Amino acid sequence: MKSTARGLTAILSIIALGMTLGAALPASSAFAGDDGNSKNVTEDDIVRALAPAQKKPLTRGLSIAPQADPAPNAAETKLIQSVRGRSTRSLSSTEREEIASVAKDKPNIDLEITFDYNSSNISAKSLASVQALGRALTSPDLKGSTFVVAGHTDAAGGEAYNQDLSERRADAIKRYLVDKYSISATDLVTVGYGKSKLKDPSQPMAEANRRVQVVNMENKTTASK
Repeated sequence: MKSTARGLTAILSIIALGMTLGAALPASSAFAGDDGNSKNVTEDDIVRALAPAQKKPLTRGLSIAPQADPAPNAAETKLIQSVRGRSTRSLSSTEREEIASVAKDKPNIDLEITFDYNSSNISAKSLASVQALGRALTSPDLKGSTFVVAGHTDAAGGEAYNQDLSERRADAIKRYLVDKYSISATDLVTVGYGKSKLKDPSQPMAEANRRVQVVNMENKTTASK
């Protein structure tokens, strides 16, 4: 009987230990960074998102002359040339909409870059994402293209306030990239959209709406070398 009691006690001890260890381990979840938040975007993530689509290679064995690249869209080229080197505030509402129309079919990525409250100062926790962007835009796969850096806000506040804030924040990203990564200022077209183009209209105050979108306009013929 004593032997049976000792065996039962041992089994109960093992079960209790297992329950204690289970409670101490975190539940399975999506991969997160050291700070517990979602993993920061990487240089490779940005390059993959912004790289132009690869041209299909010719089939082996066929004696077909290489096809010339299609001529760039004249209207797009004219637009890009007209806004390169311009200040953000100089863009008219019509030009902003024209940029948005051209950009919608171009390679792009939304970056969750946060700023200090009511400010265009990039927050410390977002510097890693901005630095990844700087490295990506100077990579051989992307270097030389013209990029649109578009600032967006959520729906809090008035239209004029949000428009101004989105412009200042887009400018802050551009200054950082020019100063820290020597990217030509004319290769970065900054534009602000305020709260006019919410990423999630069903939740106008959602954090997803507070973003910086980067678009590869891929017009290397006009980019500075």
